[in-house]
Amino acid sequence: MQWLPPVPEHWDEQRAKVFFREVDERSRTGEEELLSVSHLTGVTPRSQKNVTMFKAASYVGSKLCRPGDIVINTLWAWMAALGASRNVGIVSPAYGVYRPHRADSFNPAYLDYLLRTRAYVAEYIGRSTGIRSSRLRLYPNQFLDIALIQPPRTEQDLIVAYLRAQDAHIARLIKAKRNLIDLLSEQKLRIIDHAVTRGLDSSVALKPSSIEWTGEVPMHWSVKPLKRWVRLNASALGEKTDPDFEFRYLDIGSVKTGRLAKELERLRFKNAPSRARRILRRGDTIISTVRTYLKAIWYINEEADDLIASTGFAVLTPGRDVEPEYLGYVIQSTAFVNRVTANSIGIAYPAIAETVLGRFPVAMPSTVTEQQAIVAHIKAESAPLDQAIEQALTEIKLIREYRDRQIADVVTGQVDVRGWVPGPDDVVADEELAVLGDDEESDTDGEEDNGDE
Repeated sequence: MQWLPPVPEHWDEQRAKVFFREVDERSRTGEEELLSVSHLTGVTPRSQKNVTMFKAASYVGSKLCRPGDIVINTLWAWMAALGASRNVGIVSPAYGVYRPHRADSFNPAYLDYLLRTRAYVAEYIGRSTGIRSSRLRLYPNQFLDIALIQPPRTEQDLIVAYLRAQDAHIARLIKAKRNLIDLLSEQKLRIIDHAVTRGLDSSVALKPSSIEWTGEVPMHWSVKPLKRWVRLNASALGEKTDPDFEFRYLDIGSVKTGRLAKELERLRFKNAPSRARRILRRGDTIISTVRTYLKAIWYINEEADDLIASTGFAVLTPGRDVEPEYLGYVIQSTAFVNRVTANSIGIAYPAIAETVLGRFPVAMPSTVTEQQAIVAHIKAESAPLDQAIEQALTEIKLIREYRDRQIADVVTGQVDVRGWVPGPDDVVADEELAVLGDDEESDTDGEEDNGDE
């Protein structure tokens, strides 16, 4: 295998079809545990994750998988959406499920590490077929032809124990970085909250705002329904859109409060989910109207000629009397977010109607000049916090890159761990490792291929 480094002499190497066979076992009731297939965490119970996909009305006919099976999201193998299952459960009928000929040939956790290394992912891409990179499909014959390396089972078990211990240390470090980001974000939010409810002049006279959670606001500010300040969902793609129109797509998992959470996928209209419709422009602010607890809010401060958002967002286009960036801060503010949450309907998938959103009273300075001054103040006060947040995000990315490199070296035998003995700090809890899969994860269960529309 030219794409892998030399492996230890005593390790075996055979094509996947020697170890596995494709199975197509279907659920008759759809009541088995629903499993999620992720590029970050492999195959895990969806109940343990904060995914952004809707549940289907029924899972009858879903594919069954069992402990030790390899499950591959055929459409997303190119980004490592696969893994070895540790549970009995159900997955999309569009996925590939591969069962070992012998249950003891592989430690499932070893396979989980091995199959998501960059070398193997590159092989999936090379063997997949499709008209564009983001929609390549890895079919069963292509996967089963890939060679798997097989250390002795006792060595696999030791490799897994070693990597789990290292993952525990990495998870603690990532958690510390995330806690720091949360604290810095809270500090920034306090700056925003004060500025968009009280302004910059502490001596100005105040008046009751009649807005729940806001209280008093400066006397000279205007209070109007949101729909009087903005246009809601000003434009959308129609059914006659050019099928080859290409754009960057934002779904709910693409956005965190005040920032993008991940690199956006490029899609063509003919291949895009049916909810990819909202046209965005620079200066717009978007806010999620479904899964409102995610607080997915973003002010678009970049050229956006190719940005299309899900209909799960409301698009707010500021009027002439509104500074666009100021509107973005208002929508992020605690008072506004609390109103959205309180007026959302539903428990598992809370949502708010755009008509309700448009009726919310919003207080703003009467002049764009004052709004711009407040924006300048917020940006100046927040600059050190933004810089620290960006640094922490970069450090998390580097930590993940280090982890990927370490896993690749260990599972291919470049690092010999046979002499490793766990120490007192190498205690591992599954709950602790869960943090490794929490980075802006929108779950790679395909939106258009698994019935989760």
